[in-house]
Amino acid sequence: MVLYSAKWNWVKPVKALTTREVYQQMRDAAMGTRSLKLVGAPSGSGLQQVDIDGWLLTLEITDGSPTRCRACCCPLGREGSFESWLRTDPVSLLSGWEHAQIERLLGEAADQVRAQSPESQ
Repeated sequence: MVLYSAKWNWVKPVKALTTREVYQQMRDAAMGTRSLKLVGAPSGSGLQQVDIDGWLLTLEITDGSPTRCRACCCPLGREGSFESWLRTDPVSLLSGWEHAQIERLLGEAADQVRAQSPESQ
């Protein structure tokens, strides 16, 4: 991504999000210091977008468990993707406990969505 200023006539490349920056958002959600919400419905291929306090993550979900983070965009507009993380996926940095907490949060968020849908009433 590139920022451009017409006033000052400069172009400044914006650094891609690092694996650790994205991992930190998931870790904070697991610790309960950030909120995790589902965004939309999961795709047929198992991709689910989640919002963690303004950070938009696209996660691969298999049997209710996150297996990989495909992409992320922070509130300032910086982005990162699996291709830019050099084979180190943010989900792989989660400890077993953190992973279990994210799995639990995803399940609770999905339950809330189901409870609010018109079909369940």
